[in-house]
Amino acid sequence: MADDCCSAKGPELERLARRSGQRRVLIAVLGINAAMFVAEFGAGLIAGSAALMADATDMLGDALVYAVSLYALNRSDRWKAGAAVMKGIFILVLGLGILVNVGIKIASGVPPSSTLMLIFGALALGANLICLRLLWQFRDQDVNMASTFECSRNDVVSNVGVLLAAGAVALFDSPWPDILVGLAMAAIILRSAIRVLRAAWPQLRMGPAESR
Repeated sequence: MADDCCSAKGPELERLARRSGQRRVLIAVLGINAAMFVAEFGAGLIAGSAALMADATDMLGDALVYAVSLYALNRSDRWKAGAAVMKGIFILVLGLGILVNVGIKIASGVPPSSTLMLIFGALALGANLICLRLLWQFRDQDVNMASTFECSRNDVVSNVGVLLAAGAVALFDSPWPDILVGLAMAAIILRSAIRVLRAAWPQLRMGPAESR
């Protein structure tokens, strides 16, 4: 009888353990992204780099995204879909904001500091690879965690773009590599927003919201 009871509790205990694991990972990546936003955005301001500031702004977006994911973690599937829709909208606004920043950079025409771009671009890449590794096991868990993993994966691509832009700025002494990478990052972010919204919106409309 006791064996049957323990056996019946197995799936529930596994589910709770999985939720606990998700929470620890989300708290860790939230802290990493918040800290990197402060460091990278400050470096972007000093360096005058549109790509570096765009990458830092994306870090801030991710920190907020992970906070929303933590809020939705122990709620119903529809709550999770709602959180994913919120993240998709935020990512969309973020992409548009990056486009505005790129426009300002085009108007100024001053080349950024390639040295600062390389240093902080490399630090951001290392931070995001850690986040990606932490999130990997939960990437197919639900729409909420899938959208969170999508954000982190895009960050790695953006970091590589910043490093390539830094090398090109140093080589050509021109602001255009920085500008072009900023535009590419905006395109990636906007595409990601559309994908997240397309995946989450049907689930949001399926039934009434419930919380646990």
